Amino acid sequence: MSDGIANLSRRAVLMGLGAGTFILAGGLAPRARAEEPSKKYGGDAMPGGVKDDPRLFVAVAADGAVTILCHRAEMGQGVRTSWAMVIADEMDADWAKVTVDQALGDEGRYGNQNTDGSRSMRHHFQALRRIGAAARQMLVQAAATQWGVPVAEVTAEHHTLMHGPSGRRLGYGEVAAAAAALPVPARETLVFKDPARFRYIGRGDVGLVDGFDITTGRATYGIDVRRDGMVYAVVARPPVYGGRVVHYDVDEALKVPGVLKVVVLNAAPPPSGFLPKGGLAVVAENTWAALQGREKLKITWEDGPNASYDSAAYRAELEAAARAPGQVVRDTGDVNGALKTAAKRVTAEYYIPHLAQAPMEPPAAVAQVTGNKCEIWGSTQAPQATRETVAKVLSMPTENVTVHQTLVGGGFGRKSKPDYIAEAALLSRAMDGRPVKLTFTRQDDLHHGFLHTVSVERLEGGLDAKGKPVAWLHRTVAPAISATFSAGVTHEGASELGMGAVNTPWVVPNLRVENPEAVSHTRIGWFRSVSNIPHAFAVQSFVAELAAAAGRDPKDFLLDLIGPPRQINPADMSDSWNYNEDPVAYAYDTGRLRGVVERAAKEAGWGKPLPKGQGRGIAAHRSFASYAAAVVQVTVGAQGKLTIPRVDIAFDCGPVINPDRVRAQLEGAVTQGISLATLGEISFKAGQVQQNNFDSYEVTRIDAAPRDIRIHLMPAATYDAPLGGVGEPGVPPIAPALLNAVFAATGKRIRSLPIRDQLRT
Repeated sequence: MSDGIANLSRRAVLMGLGAGTFILAGGLAPRARAEEPSKKYGGDAMPGGVKDDPRLFVAVAADGAVTILCHRAEMGQGVRTSWAMVIADEMDADWAKVTVDQALGDEGRYGNQNTDGSRSMRHHFQALRRIGAAARQMLVQAAATQWGVPVAEVTAEHHTLMHGPSGRRLGYGEVAAAAAALPVPARETLVFKDPARFRYIGRGDVGLVDGFDITTGRATYGIDVRRDGMVYAVVARPPVYGGRVVHYDVDEALKVPGVLKVVVLNAAPPPSGFLPKGGLAVVAENTWAALQGREKLKITWEDGPNASYDSAAYRAELEAAARAPGQVVRDTGDVNGALKTAAKRVTAEYYIPHLAQAPMEPPAAVAQVTGNKCEIWGSTQAPQATRETVAKVLSMPTENVTVHQTLVGGGFGRKSKPDYIAEAALLSRAMDGRPVKLTFTRQDDLHHGFLHTVSVERLEGGLDAKGKPVAWLHRTVAPAISATFSAGVTHEGASELGMGAVNTPWVVPNLRVENPEAVSHTRIGWFRSVSNIPHAFAVQSFVAELAAAAGRDPKDFLLDLIGPPRQINPADMSDSWNYNEDPVAYAYDTGRLRGVVERAAKEAGWGKPLPKGQGRGIAAHRSFASYAAAVVQVTVGAQGKLTIPRVDIAFDCGPVINPDRVRAQLEGAVTQGISLATLGEISFKAGQVQQNNFDSYEVTRIDAAPRDIRIHLMPAATYDAPLGGVGEPGVPPIAPALLNAVFAATGKRIRSLPIRDQLRT
């Protein structure tokens, strides 16, 4: 079994065989490091710290083989394929001669590598084009020099350099060494390919670079890593966040055959950030022995300040907070006055419980500490956070931590938190430098993760005598992610509020958003789509409720609420965050939101009659700079049995780089959105998570998945247009569209997730 994804930057051949074998690779050319920009932003670094020097990301062998380095986590979204597609296309490389290797974790060298926020292509597409174009122009220049002809007479096409007047040809490998010695062309001199000539970008027939290895079991995930002399560990952690060990007896655990040692891990008091929760680790010759040893531990816990955390009681607290005024975060007009004089007033509360990411591959990593250095192999979304956290717990410089990023068997935000990797590092040091594999069981993952926040959303709306909305009041109450990292945080941050709470583009003269206090009692973390989930569920459900109160078609009412096509600066909606994107280039485009609503409705046959017990629901949402609208069709049968015959989702992310992967991500988003709406719930009693495995934390199975998912991608006018995210935006509209469909089929409003058995009553 290999140690991880093949890694260009640590291959001995790169340092030992010279430029005649591999060129254009930063790990090879000594001058590349001297010329790398020292600043994270500006110069040769694009926004987000991504450096677009081809010598860092492209290698060409003497035989013409091209190796492209990817520094993003591959967790099923196909980034390693899409990343290489862009560079290879601009290089005019033959895809059959391209392989992809994984970069080490090194922010100073490669820029930001954390894979989250649906930003891999959004932030990198133009930089990748520049990398490919620069590499192509260097190869063209080298060929022109070798032939002694003007560079304008040389063209590159499909791995071949051609001199038009003479008909001479050279392969890329034949000029690779000479090209390596050339300076990287300045940005302003780069000439991009005409998109009409793209071979890979925008096409749906490029296979996954890891597809064969994944489907044949050859791929290496974090849980697959093996190292010589490796031992195995599991940890008994405090069952309550903020708890600690007060007494323990390890005698019986040490009697289990194969158990080598029991190690005390100190607890980090809340707010603990990414630091481990502490507890007792059992280290053994194999995972089974470690698990058996853990069962034999006798531990007395002090549960700490969150011992009374109870989901039912906390929900009541959130509801009480939502029924009182809170911190005003957006205010236009006179909401109170408009509500008092409205011809009709509608009020609704929506609830979403904690959710767990529950990736199919639970967290796992291998660490080896040697002296004042540490080497990591693991399925992580966040090499930078991993290096920083491991360095902190081991009291060593960050540059002494090396991270080998394996394939990630599902992340959804959980594997952007490196607590489990820090545990492995601490245990390797305790085992005198032996490599230690730290494994989470499914129960470990559910009990000791970073959960999606719980929330109550209260909305009040006023309609005039003609059914036109005149007032909108939204109170969002949820523990904040930043409470995991900083004490005293009781309000959602700008990023959370900017995920569909404050930035609603409604044509309503009186609009206010409030954010009452909520105290966190567990670790809150990122989850696919983050706060867009509760905000979209509440907002889009309430839009449908207002439509019903007005006696209007939900789709038509939604379009009227969106209003005419216009560009809105997010700051004008009190959204100072806007996914950290430029408010002009990434303005809120209501025309695009209208476009996906109209497209989804048209494709789904909106308005066509359905038999009794069936219904359609619609919802739309902007997130991660993309626009998504979903129409869900449901059938509610005897005893409330819910089936979903069809889902249509219209999606506008700007230019589509890899249509196959975009469709796959949206299909997954639909399925996960349905899973969260129908089944997802993590609950607490006495401070402890009550779910243990997929029997109690259920996810949608094949028999409950939609029978037909239809993806409708909106075209972009140009590849120069700003890109939106893809991995997350498909999730938020699914739950409200589903519940709106249930109402259409049954006349019953469900405002609390998950649905579970609510249709049976």
